[in-house]
Amino acid sequence: MNNIRYVYFLGIGGIGMSALARWFLVNGYEVAGYDKTSTALTDALQQEGMVIHFEEDVEQIPAHFRENRDETLVIYTPAVPKNHQEYVYLTEHGFTLQKRSQVLGFLAGRMTTVAIAGTHGKTTTSSMVAHILKDSGMNCAAFLGGITQNYGTNFLLNEPTDDLSKVICVVEADEFDRSFLTLFPQVAIVTSTDADHLDIYGDHTAVLDSFSAFVGQIKTGGTLFMRRGLALADRTPATVYDYSLDKGAYHSRNLRIENACFVFDIVYPEGIIGNVALQMPGFHNVENAVAAAAAALQVGVKPEAIRLALGNYKGVKRRFEYILKSKNVIFIDDYAHHPAEVFAFLSSLKALYPERKVTAIFQPHLFSRTRDFADEFAKSLSLADRVILLDIYPARELPIEGVTADLIFKSIQSETKIQCSKAELADILRNDPPELVATIGAGDIDQMIPVLKNIFQTNQ
Repeated sequence: MNNIRYVYFLGIGGIGMSALARWFLVNGYEVAGYDKTSTALTDALQQEGMVIHFEEDVEQIPAHFRENRDETLVIYTPAVPKNHQEYVYLTEHGFTLQKRSQVLGFLAGRMTTVAIAGTHGKTTTSSMVAHILKDSGMNCAAFLGGITQNYGTNFLLNEPTDDLSKVICVVEADEFDRSFLTLFPQVAIVTSTDADHLDIYGDHTAVLDSFSAFVGQIKTGGTLFMRRGLALADRTPATVYDYSLDKGAYHSRNLRIENACFVFDIVYPEGIIGNVALQMPGFHNVENAVAAAAAALQVGVKPEAIRLALGNYKGVKRRFEYILKSKNVIFIDDYAHHPAEVFAFLSSLKALYPERKVTAIFQPHLFSRTRDFADEFAKSLSLADRVILLDIYPARELPIEGVTADLIFKSIQSETKIQCSKAELADILRNDPPELVATIGAGDIDQMIPVLKNIFQTNQ
């Protein structure tokens, strides 16, 4: 890394890639990149000073990057296909190419790492940990998988120091493509090990093996906070504590809902953090807050600082995000794309607003995930009073014969269910406006938010 002056990103607009790009930029490197589509995030990166293009074209890679091969590091995401023109050119011309996970592992390895892993819950939990540390005055850096509402970014920069080992690096440890196996943390949280990414892993056993390998890499003398019930305690050299919503070494108690907020105490082995008021609702988010508090206590944050930080934590974009909140309509957006996430989200929504009928608009993400969990999705979605099911968002996949949203739709047991395209969605909601509506999914359903918000505001 000592001779590197230029850093080029293949897939710079990804949430994890953009965080790395920001780290290199603020640390004095020249940064450029390619992505398939322009988004609000790539717009922000360009405004910060990065050169980005959106066509697969070697000539658009800055000339001085191409001419100074030995001073250029190329970072790529596994989502970029191996026949991508720029990937082929950079490989054939001897550039140093590394996956995002490799580079993140190198950077985190120079600091004291708190890594948060899990098939769901890791983005919110990692952003909570980062916010607690930042809010309490700890010197920390953070590489997150979502845009924090408190800071408007997925990257937090540490204060300059001659000893990086004194900096706490909060990392969202991604199990996709086994990326988290480049990390060797001092403190780790594992929120869940459900079957997911079976297009990569093949079966649940392989997912569990990967998480076992991850916790096995926690440094000797380190600590693992594991959601109660996970089978990882004998796979790690770390000291292990369990946590959950209401049981374990770390848990919540006196949980109640006050003014659409979840208020609770956090019980830990040495004491209690009382009257935590979480602005970001959800039973699952209370559990995430317990885990985040456990990690913060472990690295030296005082209990009162944790209570105050969780009280002013505003959440992550697209995680239980309020889009509109009025007397006539409440509109919430959430990234949930696994059956367990959908169930947790809708359960919390119904608990918050028991007097309102819930309309859930769900866009399935990936053909393989739809195939593998169709019945589970149908069961989770059936918590809603009305389900509007969109077509599958393919992301990185090609269609699979016989796999459509019908696999989910046929088993949904809600009072009302509708299947439609994104193009038809606006008219359906305009003609039958909801009182409580949620857009749910990890695809491009968020592109509909401005349109739907305008409809609901017009109908008031």
